[in-house]
Amino acid sequence: MSGADRVALLAAGQNVLHPHSHAQHEINVLWWVMFVGSCIGFMLVAFLLLLGWLRRNKPTLPFGLRERGATGLVIGLGIALPIALLSALFFWSDVFVIRSTAAPNPRTTSRTARVIGHQWWWEIRYPGTPAVTANELHIPTDTRVDVLGTTDDVIHSIWLPELNRKIDVVPGRVNRLLLSTARPGTYQGECSEFCGLQHAHMLLYAIAEPRAQFDAWLRHESLPASATGSGAQLFDRVGCGNCHQIRGTNAKGQVGPDLTHVASRMTLAAGTIPNDRAHLREWIDDPQHVKPGNKMPELHLSQSELTALTTYLESLK
Repeated sequence: MSGADRVALLAAGQNVLHPHSHAQHEINVLWWVMFVGSCIGFMLVAFLLLLGWLRRNKPTLPFGLRERGATGLVIGLGIALPIALLSALFFWSDVFVIRSTAAPNPRTTSRTARVIGHQWWWEIRYPGTPAVTANELHIPTDTRVDVLGTTDDVIHSIWLPELNRKIDVVPGRVNRLLLSTARPGTYQGECSEFCGLQHAHMLLYAIAEPRAQFDAWLRHESLPASATGSGAQLFDRVGCGNCHQIRGTNAKGQVGPDLTHVASRMTLAAGTIPNDRAHLREWIDDPQHVKPGNKMPELHLSQSELTALTTYLESLK
């Protein structure tokens, strides 16, 4: 990825009112209808209160209404109209909105991705392939993707505001989310369920790409690492392989993210810092300063060892 691509990714925001999928469009329309309806209802109530205050010392009702007319007005505006509107909204949301955003039918999806929550990062796997990445969920455009959400520790919640509703990921359960968009782009998401100290630094990026580009990415992501040298030996010697996996090497750890193609990712520490040489070096040298409470210990490396390890990880593209 170029530097401009990294900047664009980090600048990607969240706008729940800027839908990029059919499911989110349905949610957006429902929200606007409810918002506008609430504003109209609020203004009507405010008008009636103001009218009552202005006529508080008058013996007659406004608009020539007598007691029976006032009773009808209360029943009509205060009881019948709210029941009718809420019933219509319930029917619309249940029949149209919920069904379009509900868990997908596996028979109607053509791609599956498995997203696993950890404190505090996301693991992404693509069943049927050896590809494993972290914090970046690549999906092909014009494709219904069935996201299987699970967690390795506490409850997390996957939320990609521009693509669909949020789903909780609960220990011992698999919850499902439909993702589909016709537009290539990067969509920022996050964990929306408080899950500990670094909950705010647990971003998830959905990267939608044309099918050919996605297929090429998935083929590359499925390859084992090819980089070797003193940095690879140092990676083993200082114990990094006890927590991290690099496919094609002796590193088989399952505690932290898979680092087979770590240099191709645009952020480190689940969106906390950009993935460039300076930040990568800082992350290796003092991870608790960058993201306090994470499971990565300080390695107390010399400057030469730090340089060698940084160079090695930078070569894992």
